[in-house]
Amino acid sequence: MVIKRVAPMSVAKVAGLLYAIMGLAFGGLFSLFAIAGTALGGDSGGSSFFPAVFGVGSVILFPIFYGCIGFVMTAIMAWLYNVAAGVVGGVNIDVQ
Repeated sequence: MVIKRVAPMSVAKVAGLLYAIMGLAFGGLFSLFAIAGTALGGDSGGSSFFPAVFGVGSVILFPIFYGCIGFVMTAIMAWLYNVAAGVVGGVNIDVQ
């Protein structure tokens, strides 16, 4: 079996979703560390509002950022794969 072409938008949609899920996981960890750091850190008269909001906001911003960047970069890479496969003939895959 030889893969000669992939549909860039199809591949990019799947990768965008996977990157968004990965961003949600990273955002959750970042939020956990930011809130724990705010709670455990000594308050030297400053406000702990901004680190807490940034930590919680990462759960929203990371999936959006990772999903968008993953979608765009995968679409570009799928298009480049199609160009390269047109030159060299694609990738051989043995399936059983």
